[in-house]
Amino acid sequence: MEWNFLTAEKLTAALRAGEVTSAELTDEAIARIERDDKAINAICVPDFDRARAAARDADQARARGEDRPLLGIPVTVKESYDIAGLPTTWGMQPHRNYLPAEDAVQVSRLKAAGAVVLGKTNVPMGLQDIQSFNEIYGTTNNPWDHGRTSGGSSGGSAAALASGFGALSIGSDIAGSLRTPAHFCGVYAHKPTLGLAASRGMVPPTAPALPAEPDLAVVGPMARTARDLTLLLDIMAGPDPLTLGVAHEVTLPPARHERLRDFRVLVLDDHPLIPTSSAVRAGVHRVADALADGGARVERHSPLLPDLSEAAILYTQLLFSGFSGRFPLEAYEQLRTHAAGLDADDHSLDAALLRGMAFSHRDWIQADSRRELHRHGWRRLFAEFDAVVCPITPTPAFPHDHNPDLRARRIDIDGTDYPYLDQLVWAGLATMPGLPATAIPTGRSPEGLPVGVQLIGPMHEDRTPLRLAELLEQKLGGFQAPR
Repeated sequence: MEWNFLTAEKLTAALRAGEVTSAELTDEAIARIERDDKAINAICVPDFDRARAAARDADQARARGEDRPLLGIPVTVKESYDIAGLPTTWGMQPHRNYLPAEDAVQVSRLKAAGAVVLGKTNVPMGLQDIQSFNEIYGTTNNPWDHGRTSGGSSGGSAAALASGFGALSIGSDIAGSLRTPAHFCGVYAHKPTLGLAASRGMVPPTAPALPAEPDLAVVGPMARTARDLTLLLDIMAGPDPLTLGVAHEVTLPPARHERLRDFRVLVLDDHPLIPTSSAVRAGVHRVADALADGGARVERHSPLLPDLSEAAILYTQLLFSGFSGRFPLEAYEQLRTHAAGLDADDHSLDAALLRGMAFSHRDWIQADSRRELHRHGWRRLFAEFDAVVCPITPTPAFPHDHNPDLRARRIDIDGTDYPYLDQLVWAGLATMPGLPATAIPTGRSPEGLPVGVQLIGPMHEDRTPLRLAELLEQKLGGFQAPR
């Protein structure tokens, strides 16, 4: 049997039934990587010897009667997570030989659940791109079209899943870094509520692995089905054992509804600051039609929706203020001078980016206060709706573009060019207020490229977007392997 594209759920059932061993699954996954990854370049740091040893240990544990959630399941891990004995570079040349001494907390949780780690997946330099390429490991190609990006910054993980290189992967998300690669590669991903899953050990190389919770950024699961996403999220969820994890455990509440016809869903396909391509708009409409066909209440407009333009500007300011905090003082002062010279009437996203990078602490506090007003608006909206369906980016996967100046790049939307970074507004819709969002495949574009959407769920996360993803998977067909 071909095991590489089966779900973690089905692989676990086969392992429990004695139909296959972890050693066999691992050898088959490694063989596939060695055969196919030359063209994809998803696995940048293989760890095959230790994977085979872990698989043998898993088989012996099962023979002793042990049974853990991922016992014997081959998985991959985004390069940015620390794994003891493997390089953590974030794609940055000065750190190509950095070897952390300890596993990241999420890697420890994977291993404790019995997973077999095949290796690490490729990322953009510094995790700061919507593509995955760097000078150390090269470019990760989209499995559907090698001339296009797999997305970023968890692009290696998405490409690995789409190619059958392991059943699950873990990534991170601050600007759609889980959701965009899932959308581009036709797989599933979940951005948890801010703070739900501990992120210690997902830090830049040489930085201490402290139990701090960064603003906006989260870690989360990637899979080929919605049920596998839920399985992996349950393993990842919970505070760091160095902090609140001493006193708290997390069990996600059930979804608000179990049947599609009970859901109340707001569907968005238009943003005031950037158009949506016809291919992505068609994907949103496929989801809306599936919801309506299943009896769900579908609305296209609501006065409760927070202002999308203000949300995008606020997100851009908060996102880029976090980046500039690490700049040398001289560079920061140059940014402040540049931002001060902007026209007061310039309300473009590029102006918001520059102003955010020049933020003072006072500026950030004021922006954070505006964010709380948006959060309050989302709470009111989710009293009337159970989920919001909207794009992840305005287009399917685009051709590779390695121009080092991100602000000089352009994104083609149905024949018209727009600023490259403006495509982040849809990802920021969930990121800025810290909402959970599940990325699901909806089918393919006329060019044969995957198209996904995100299901944004209520704050104080429960299983609502994940359950809705599962129900839509039954209607839309879910993951398909690249041909």
